[in-house]
Amino acid sequence: MTQDFRETVALPQTSFPMKANLPRREPEILKRWENLDLYRRLRADSEGREKFVLHDGPPYANGHLHMGTALNKILKDVVNRSQQMLGKDAAYVPGWDCHGLPIEWHIEQEYRKQGKDKDEVAIQAFRRQCREFADKWIGVQKEEFKRLGVLGDWEHPYTTMSFEAEAGIFEELAKFLLKGSLYRGHKSVMWSVVEKTALAEAEVEYHDHTSHTIWVRFPVVETSVPELQQAAVVIWTTTPWTMPANRAVAFGEEVDYRLVEVAHAGEGSLAREGERLVLADELVGDVCAAAKIDEVRTCARFKGKDLAGTVLAHPFRGRGYDYDVPMLAGEFVTTEQGTGLVHIAPSHGEDDFVLGARHGLEVPDTVAEDGRYTAAVPGFEGVHVFEAHEPVIRALEASGALLARGQMVHAYPHSWRSKAPLIFRATPQWFIAMDGEDRLRDTALRAIEDTRFVPASGANRIRGMVESRPDWCVSRQRAWGVPIAVFVHKATGEVLRDGEVCARIADAFRAEGADAWWTRDPGDFLGPGRDPADYEQVTDILDVWFDSGSTHATVLEQRPELAWPASLYLEGSDQHRGWFQSSLMESCGTRGRAPYAAVLTHGFVVDPLGRKMSKSLGNGIEVQDLLKQYGADIARLWVVSADFTEDIRIGDEILKRQADAYRRLRNTLRFLLGNLQGFGPAERVEPAEMPELERWVLHRLFELDRLVHDANAAFDYDRLYQALTTFCANDLSAFYFDVRKDALYCDPLDGRRRRAARTVLDILFDTLVRWLAPVLAFTCDEAWTARHGEGDCVHLQRFRAVPAAWRDDALAAKWARVREIRRVITGALEVERRDKRIGASLEARPTVHLGADDLALVADLDLAELAITSGIALTDAAAPADAFRLDDVEGVAVVPTRAGGERCARCWQQVDELSAEGLCERCEAAVAAWRAAA
Repeated sequence: MTQDFRETVALPQTSFPMKANLPRREPEILKRWENLDLYRRLRADSEGREKFVLHDGPPYANGHLHMGTALNKILKDVVNRSQQMLGKDAAYVPGWDCHGLPIEWHIEQEYRKQGKDKDEVAIQAFRRQCREFADKWIGVQKEEFKRLGVLGDWEHPYTTMSFEAEAGIFEELAKFLLKGSLYRGHKSVMWSVVEKTALAEAEVEYHDHTSHTIWVRFPVVETSVPELQQAAVVIWTTTPWTMPANRAVAFGEEVDYRLVEVAHAGEGSLAREGERLVLADELVGDVCAAAKIDEVRTCARFKGKDLAGTVLAHPFRGRGYDYDVPMLAGEFVTTEQGTGLVHIAPSHGEDDFVLGARHGLEVPDTVAEDGRYTAAVPGFEGVHVFEAHEPVIRALEASGALLARGQMVHAYPHSWRSKAPLIFRATPQWFIAMDGEDRLRDTALRAIEDTRFVPASGANRIRGMVESRPDWCVSRQRAWGVPIAVFVHKATGEVLRDGEVCARIADAFRAEGADAWWTRDPGDFLGPGRDPADYEQVTDILDVWFDSGSTHATVLEQRPELAWPASLYLEGSDQHRGWFQSSLMESCGTRGRAPYAAVLTHGFVVDPLGRKMSKSLGNGIEVQDLLKQYGADIARLWVVSADFTEDIRIGDEILKRQADAYRRLRNTLRFLLGNLQGFGPAERVEPAEMPELERWVLHRLFELDRLVHDANAAFDYDRLYQALTTFCANDLSAFYFDVRKDALYCDPLDGRRRRAARTVLDILFDTLVRWLAPVLAFTCDEAWTARHGEGDCVHLQRFRAVPAAWRDDALAAKWARVREIRRVITGALEVERRDKRIGASLEARPTVHLGADDLALVADLDLAELAITSGIALTDAAAPADAFRLDDVEGVAVVPTRAGGERCARCWQQVDELSAEGLCERCEAAVAAWRAAA
């Protein structure tokens, strides 16, 4: 009967389980981090090191996390943990954006459900409800972020609604006020008639919208062009509701225009035969098609500049619209579509407003804040603009002004909160000048050049936005936010710019919060010598982008563990027009430079087909569901699995692939831990005394160490973690571990080969577990404690120093060829197994045909050991035609044959001679040593 030698085999032993069970295990690890007071220990350990400050762009406190927010926070945590392990002090203070319309809108909806009007509620009570709502969601989101493994100062986050922050935000605004950059102007801004407030570009999203299009005649009243007498100028617009607000028609000075006479109008056409119309020359055909005009006769041609001085009649003349409509040159006029002539309503268009201001046109208040026409619009007062297209079109048809009508689908601005379409509306607003005396635009553009953008294309994107952006509209007509705490003299209209007044306001906000603006007597702020009755107290609130854009001042400059400017701002690519830009403007306006040294952007989370997540498509994945099924480490691995500067896809199959990749990494750590049981310093072997295979592994660690540092510097995590995953799968599991299992399990415990291998395994574990820790934050700490005990933590470590002496390029080149030769051998054995001529590879003893150079290369190596066979015959003889070859490996051929001899009862190698106990010579020595030790 064959003796059982399993007790003598050094099989792996570890408490680190194969099954991760992350959803259950991760919360336990989180609790351990809390018990260790991990974040505080890191700050104490890091004192005096170079600071790395990733300033948190505050998420909005109004709901559960979604996958985009999870992506952002996980990526920030990967950056911070990597920088910390590189030896820096990476303090992280998370924050929340708390003011603004989303929260206010939610509270308003609660009132609507109760049949109440928000405007009937005292502002202090309303603001208190908003504050309580934000505070509730901060608590919820905080726990959700922690569950993702995000490490930071969760006990002391920043919020834009803290009294200190509200005071600081106002102090930043006061800097613009006191130097004259803040002013009140009457301009056309994007307006939400649902939310009754102005919106910034960053609060706008574009959706397809079906608009009514109209072609309208404006009769010529006065002109210096004789041919235009009795003619009409034709405009085209997609906003019929703006027609009552028309004050001018714009032309392009260098555009070619044509005066045409309608020769024949088709059935159903509103055109009149014999009438004369002015159109852009290249658009005559399009207009004729739209108006069902079959034939026209050209009467005259002229340049747009010839139209200067021409005066038109409003289409509703005689109905309360009896003012003249001048024709004005507009650089924005094109011939891409329409008629080449643009209807100008200064109250409802940005270009319209600027052109009107240049020529002193009246800007009537035609639409109220709720979207209804005012008394300034005769015949339409009280009609809502979104219901006005038919009444306006009918009136145009009745007046004989309508030439044609149609519909078109185009991208139209909508509020990203209410999802309602927007209008342009000219209202009094507060602005920060972009081109005032301090040349804010120029300063910001210089700051962009001095900032590192990852990817580099981000610089071009934000530069283009800054170059073309209008003055910053910072006012909102709402209640929940930091007020624009400014006084305006009623008699003169002058804005009060007094540093002492600003200081008193800031002190009150710091003590009582911004509610003080409504609860305090204005005289408390104005001070002695000024009568509050002489001043208007502005009640608009600040754009929330100013709030978050000021956090570099209210957080980075105020927290001693942080530093200004930040090392990095990291948000989604939409923040080039949002937080990146508002922070840039605020900082350049108050400090003359950007508040960040670098800006990193990531894409959006999309489904496997590249579509945006939406409830209607049912293609979303909830963060909590992902955590319950897979665990946070799978989500973290997903974040670095692709180029996150582009949109990142997620779905069940993608997550399953990440789970598979995770298992391979976990098994790598488990193999290392299992084979390091009992390993101690006395067992170590110096690199110079190691076999070549071990020294090759150390060289690979040297190469990877360079990649780790380069990739972290470039924030190129997908390249880094793909390299580490490939290393674990190909270099270790499929090669080194496979080769060394025999030595680890069966060599004598004190054998040099086994000791060298265990030394390398110790180095591999100590290095790999640290490299992987920023991503697999839970798993790597679990593995670390399995080796070092519960009192230690991998996140308190730095990346291991990798000696330059481990580099051996010549050895690497040699082993690249050795592995090619091995691949041909294992390929041949795979065919033998497939065809059932052998079982395990140890049943083979192949003949390998090599050239002279390769024979010399492997002369000092045991190819049988590397190929895991029971022997190998090497020859430089010509290989037979049926020998196994691989097309991509030249000069290697293999003739597989079965090994002779008998199988060792312990290591299963087939040898020519066994001991009485059925052991090979090596195993006999190993068993004797084991018995002696026992």
